[in-house]
Amino acid sequence: MDLRFGDGKPTDEERAAVDALLGPPESSWAGADRGGTDTADLRWARGGREARDRRDQLLPALHALNDRVGWISEGALDYVCRRLTVPPAEAYGVATFYAMFSVRPRPATVLHVCTDLACTAAGADELSAAVAARLGPENGVRIERSPCLGLCERAPAALVIRAGEPSCPTPEGSPTPPAPEGASARPAFEDEAVQAESGGPGAAAPGDGGGTSRSSEAESGGGKGRRGRPTLHATAVCAPATPDTAVHAATTPESAPTEPAASTAAPQTGNPALTPTTPTTPLILLRRIGTTDPTSLDDYRAHGGYTALRRAFALGPAGVIREVTDAGLVGRGGAAFPTGRKWQATAAQPDHPHYLVCNADESEPGTFKDRVLMEGDPYALVEAMTIAAYATGAHQGHLYLRGEYPRALARLTHAVRQARTRGLLGDDVLGQGYAFDIEIRRGAGAYICGEETALFNSIEGHRGEPRSKPPFPVEKGLFGKPTVENNVETLVNVLPILTMGAEAYAAIGTPASTGPKLFCVSGTVARPGVYELPFGATLGELLALAGVRGDLRAVLLGGAAGGFVRPDELDIPLTFEGTREAGTTLGSGVVMAFDDTVPLPRLLLRIAEFFRDESCGQCVPCRVGTVRQEEALHRIVDRTGADAASDIALLREVGRAMRDASICGLGQTAWNAVESAIDRLGAYR
Repeated sequence: MDLRFGDGKPTDEERAAVDALLGPPESSWAGADRGGTDTADLRWARGGREARDRRDQLLPALHALNDRVGWISEGALDYVCRRLTVPPAEAYGVATFYAMFSVRPRPATVLHVCTDLACTAAGADELSAAVAARLGPENGVRIERSPCLGLCERAPAALVIRAGEPSCPTPEGSPTPPAPEGASARPAFEDEAVQAESGGPGAAAPGDGGGTSRSSEAESGGGKGRRGRPTLHATAVCAPATPDTAVHAATTPESAPTEPAASTAAPQTGNPALTPTTPTTPLILLRRIGTTDPTSLDDYRAHGGYTALRRAFALGPAGVIREVTDAGLVGRGGAAFPTGRKWQATAAQPDHPHYLVCNADESEPGTFKDRVLMEGDPYALVEAMTIAAYATGAHQGHLYLRGEYPRALARLTHAVRQARTRGLLGDDVLGQGYAFDIEIRRGAGAYICGEETALFNSIEGHRGEPRSKPPFPVEKGLFGKPTVENNVETLVNVLPILTMGAEAYAAIGTPASTGPKLFCVSGTVARPGVYELPFGATLGELLALAGVRGDLRAVLLGGAAGGFVRPDELDIPLTFEGTREAGTTLGSGVVMAFDDTVPLPRLLLRIAEFFRDESCGQCVPCRVGTVRQEEALHRIVDRTGADAASDIALLREVGRAMRDASICGLGQTAWNAVESAIDRLGAYR
């Protein structure tokens, strides 16, 4: 490998951030102080298997630098490469792959303003312009237009990230997650997560009135030089954002009010009139949201927590897989692959170790259901991951969480540590002789990492690019070993399967689409949020619960990778087979309503821009096709009829090429929404 390093040197701050994660360097080759004399250890470097085994710490190391300094300098990147024996060219490729990192100098505070579909319809462009006019360069804030932040129910949204020192570094010798990030400069939120819920189970903390939220490590303003205290790392979520609240959050994130409780994003919680089918039908997946303290393991167990895991141990691995298979559970991320088949295929592999990966990197515009589950019921995910690992013979789980979810990170970090302390994770789970632990890994802003093999590459310290299949992940997945990968909603569905029984679970929904489903409703509705309905409910029934406002122009199903339907098609059943027969897709459960005030051509252009930005560039059909699609939509944004005909013909040709020849689902679906708008809605006529 080429280990040609540059002349850049890390600053003391950068070195401290990396060393806090990786420990002090052991040799001069790795960056230790030479003391001016002994240079003998510069003549050798550890390599081979030992170096490869450390490669997966590259992404956490980049997070450590970004959290502490705000950007990644050449000297800092070289230092990381020396510590991990990674070629600098490869590390640069990883650092530049993610939207949340920068390899060019920028202010310590970055304000990410969401300009994706729901936020654009809610005035994100005007918000961004107003904030930019008030925050000049002298304020030390960088404003960046961001893809979906997963806060669609409170659009428009903004996220503030201020780099600085961690206020609560992990004490040496204290129990920490196995993740290398455990000692990094990322937020260590456990205490704040508990304090944020001190007002009671599911209640918002005092001071949440402005719609701005705080996930901060600073108790009070602590800029450098102010009373001698250093700047501390802080994040703040501002949603719904106004110019005033966004400017306040960007300039003083540590004083931003606490984020509203997760239950506010689930309108059915506490409102029997909005429960599925009839007022007497109980919620299943959302039943603990708003009724259980998400920071309390005792409260979770008092509300039925860990009943499913005990039954799993009673059934045995094969029995758990049989229950999941008989229940008819399929993946809730959009592909709808039978979960039981995936688990059985992984469990049957003779190669070991087996791994479990939870895909919590929901980045589809309009999707936020997993965020609500992780923030409102984090122990359910920990329990569900333990069951999935037990069934498939895995002893290590990786939870890949999108980097734009600071409160979910807080809740899950706290839940994992509490579960480990109480014997629900670790070497002897529930005294059953089964060992399992969970490592949380943060993403850094890459939609493509929602694809399972791209996610594996990201965890391993490579660019998040999809792999060719076969081999499939159940054969060779994470670190080349058999791996089962499921998203958050899929895993949480395992709990009611084991507590209710497969037969009772399968009786919910339709024969081909069983169980409850979570839908993310946003746009021009009175009550945006996450709704739980049994499969088979119609689109019209869902929108009636959410309260459609104004003159409905179109509904986007499945997010940017989905398709539009007309207002006269609201009788479409919300099942995988029902939407397929209607010529559209259910996807991950996104339902975005748009009225006549939203200019459709501008919306389609934003979708095209999204796919152009998020294409990993690995395959030509997607890399070139997404650019050509955006260019054509730019040309016809104000055209109709014959003036747009030639470009529409070009769009169809490019769309077919992407669908037929792209290596993964991003390129294969990048044309879907545009095609449906042209054919179904009559766009550009």
